[in-house]
Amino acid sequence: MRALDIKLMRDLKRLWAQALAIALVMAAGVATLILGVGAYDSLSTTRERYYDANGFADIFVSLTRAPNSLRADLAAIDGVAAAETRVEKIALADLPGMPEPASVLLVSLPETHVAALNRLHLRSGRLPEPGLDEAVASAGFAVAHGLSEGSTLRVLINGRQRDVRLSGTALSPEFIYALGPGALMPDDRRFGIVWMPESLLAPAYDLDGAFNQAAVRLVRGVNPEKVITALDRLLARYGGRGAYPRKDQLSHAFLDAELRQLRTMSRILPPIFLLVSAFLVNMTLSRLIALEREQIGLLKAMGYSSLSVMRHYGGFVTLIAIGGIAIGFVAGSWLGAGLTRLYAEFFSFPFLVFSRNPAVYGIAAGATYAAAILGAVKAVREVAWLSPAVAMAPPAPPRYRKVLGGMADLSRVVRQSSVIVVRHLTHWPVRTLSGVLGMAMAVAILVGSFWSFGSIEYMIDVTFRRSDRQDATITFTDVRRIGALYEARRLPGVMQAEPFRAVAVKLVHGTAERRVSLIGNAAEGQLSRVLDGDLRPVTLPDHGIVISDALADLLELKVGDTVTIEVLEGRRQTLEAPVSAIITGFIGLTAYMNLDAMNRMLGEDQVISGTYLSLDALTRDKLFAQLKEMPAASFIALRYVALAKFRETLAQNISIMITVYASLATIIAFGVVYNFARISLSEQGREMASLRVLGFTRGEVSALLLGELAVVAIIAQPVGWLLGYGFAWSMAHGFRTDLYRVPLVVNREVFVWASLIVFAAAAISGLVVRRRIDRLDMIEVLKTRE
Repeated sequence: MRALDIKLMRDLKRLWAQALAIALVMAAGVATLILGVGAYDSLSTTRERYYDANGFADIFVSLTRAPNSLRADLAAIDGVAAAETRVEKIALADLPGMPEPASVLLVSLPETHVAALNRLHLRSGRLPEPGLDEAVASAGFAVAHGLSEGSTLRVLINGRQRDVRLSGTALSPEFIYALGPGALMPDDRRFGIVWMPESLLAPAYDLDGAFNQAAVRLVRGVNPEKVITALDRLLARYGGRGAYPRKDQLSHAFLDAELRQLRTMSRILPPIFLLVSAFLVNMTLSRLIALEREQIGLLKAMGYSSLSVMRHYGGFVTLIAIGGIAIGFVAGSWLGAGLTRLYAEFFSFPFLVFSRNPAVYGIAAGATYAAAILGAVKAVREVAWLSPAVAMAPPAPPRYRKVLGGMADLSRVVRQSSVIVVRHLTHWPVRTLSGVLGMAMAVAILVGSFWSFGSIEYMIDVTFRRSDRQDATITFTDVRRIGALYEARRLPGVMQAEPFRAVAVKLVHGTAERRVSLIGNAAEGQLSRVLDGDLRPVTLPDHGIVISDALADLLELKVGDTVTIEVLEGRRQTLEAPVSAIITGFIGLTAYMNLDAMNRMLGEDQVISGTYLSLDALTRDKLFAQLKEMPAASFIALRYVALAKFRETLAQNISIMITVYASLATIIAFGVVYNFARISLSEQGREMASLRVLGFTRGEVSALLLGELAVVAIIAQPVGWLLGYGFAWSMAHGFRTDLYRVPLVVNREVFVWASLIVFAAAAISGLVVRRRIDRLDMIEVLKTRE
């Protein structure tokens, strides 16, 4: 080995702890980049392969009834590569050991040909035989109820109880994220998909030889809007409810929202770690070079060029970066594989492999090395071009000045040791600022993750306690006259019942448009309320439409504007209505009207789509038993079940996220504080030894260094809070989709916990350095040259 290489190894051995701290911060940046981008690539690639392998459709449309012969006309539309028709209905299921009724989406399977679109991926068993009462259940639903091949499932099909034998379990690209009507989270226990032969399902709903749902696959490169227009024109006479593209399909839309979250996180976190690592490299290398000025002068006097010296210290940084990159590769791959397993459980994918795209690893390594070199450039450049004589001469002693030119005499109000701490920090402002910023980044990462707790609780409070206060929501199989409301009030345990009407519409304003469900509620309903920006109940007016703030932003609407309402069912009228109010809403794009005004606008009698119920908890089981025999009901949503599932799913995801972020923030805090403390110790070793000789105790000497750490940590807190709030805002903004909006709510507890964790990390690193002070060799230190 060359002499400089031997020196490099010795430097690394001597400074291994500081080098490891910097490498860990770099590793955190590499790991978060690999984790975020890798998980995004995994989900995106797996989804596309799954869609292609199983023929996931590009456009979907529901209708009332059309003859099967129309399938050929659908396939003949210009730009359509394949078309498929089927029967689709929601029904109640009675499952043993489950008091409340479950719901299943019944989907017909073709018997005369192999399905061209939305093909099933069998998990077990086989497809049902034509002519037999057999069906295939979604795998998650089957697992939740212990169902397998040969099990019997009792379903209320169009008012008649029917026992269906399961021939197998399957997955479908349509239901990667299987949600029941109005549900916020997938619940395999209460909602599942059941596929059965068309000859079994269609006659039960008087759809023999007909269909009520169609899907088409487009020729690559075809504009979907042209095909949607043609579909709507063809199916209008058959009660078509408006075709919609894949991006609006519920399962696909939720998966897209998840991908957006991953992309947002992979853009925010890695740059933070790389920035901190650049600061740490600069701090450490600057001090190392300052301590080795005499050695650098000797090397240059012996004939080593400035370029050789630069390469030597660049090699020091390179080895640290290589270590950080290697650790980051391992940690990122391990965390990514764990996250992939979590997604495999949460989403109904038949396969999901964590992406190890070499390009991602290359970008992570390149960005990390660039950050390390960037941090080293300034320190190396300052000394590499010094002449040997100048380099061998000791640096000029530091010039300390009185604070504020002597106008503020700190010694009169604080102890002399505190004055020493303040003067040392102000004498090295760049290094102090780097330490403050590094610790502030640790605080910011924690604030930028802990904020979600308060936001989720706020969403729960607004959605489940202030707005939707009903215990249960019954959705009918089709619209019913108002008499159904009075029948619901007579059900056992029902204390209060209110009606609602749901109509599929397209809202248009200028060039912007959105498909939504227009909900008609009682004007002053108490069970399901709409709230304004101050969370006060809004009375639905006799004229006009009330929309959520998210929908208003998308359509660029404000109060008083007129919006066009294209009704997608019934007589398919095109109407206009003024925007009467804009309300607060976090889930979906919502629009409301006064129920009576809505029925008048549509030219209908008093009809409803379902009821909101307030229940007596003591007689709830009796109600559930009766609902299981109620042919008019297709889906029963229970608020307490929805809330429990909402909490369960988010608690799992957030606990994993918080654990990762807290660990990474601790690494940053420890790395910054440890390097800061070690550098201060190397600079003040002679002074501390002198104080020990003069009779100062170990505790008094340590207080000088620990005091510096404490000041830096305290100053970093408000900076970190401000940066963390900015990170939280960026995340909340990045998480916004048509499906939900996460409110930005940052409680005081968030700042407290973030600061406590960083203070704890700082205390641990301070105690580690304190041990080095206690073992300080006073004689050896005092031998250092003046």
